[in-house]
Amino acid sequence: MKLDILAIGVHPDDVELSCAGTLLKHIELGKKVGILDLTHGELGSRGSGDLRLIEAANSAKILGISIRENLGFADGFFINDKTHQLQIIKIVRKYQPNIVLANTPSDRHPDHGRASQLISEACFYSGLLKIETELDGVKQNFWRPKAVYHYIQDRYIQPDFVVDVTNFVDKKMEAILAFSSQFYNPDSKAPETPISSKKFLDFVKARMANYGRDINVDFAEGFKVERVVGVEDITQLK
Repeated sequence: MKLDILAIGVHPDDVELSCAGTLLKHIELGKKVGILDLTHGELGSRGSGDLRLIEAANSAKILGISIRENLGFADGFFINDKTHQLQIIKIVRKYQPNIVLANTPSDRHPDHGRASQLISEACFYSGLLKIETELDGVKQNFWRPKAVYHYIQDRYIQPDFVVDVTNFVDKKMEAILAFSSQFYNPDSKAPETPISSKKFLDFVKARMANYGRDINVDFAEGFKVERVVGVEDITQLK
């Protein structure tokens, strides 16, 4: 299956928190969209890696994405090396996405920035003819996405562009809450974390409102680019 957009996150729920509205919008536009999680998020203070996989599957159903895979890298201890890059390259070549959405370049959580660089480099190397990979015993064709965009996560970063997601906020929040072990649940006995309070969910919506204000819409999601973005028609910009 060829994808239009592949969103990659180091932890299950990274994509939901940061760019689920953008994915929902493009699914409605008829695009094929998938998610690749790099780890099980097993170091999270609440829940477990196995539970996060179940929650990720539930979220995928809510979003209506075409595929979701998990590479099972070691949460917190993966590195940007040949071994890890090749595993991502195999997925990129498998689905041949036109656009890859990746973790933010720097953030409170060190995994986010490290994954950002890993994903970016893997996408570049995926386009090199002399890097050979096989999937299920079949040699893969080289493939480089047209662009890698980095979604913005916990720390505020001035975006290079934003996407109006006003009509998709409720569904995005539903997908986030599929990770019920991680986020606000008044009945939970698990330890409190920086993301488990109701205030954090309010922050997620406030961040979208902040980005939306810049283009005079209610809610938007922000992205950083690696190279200059071209447009066909400047009269269509918000």
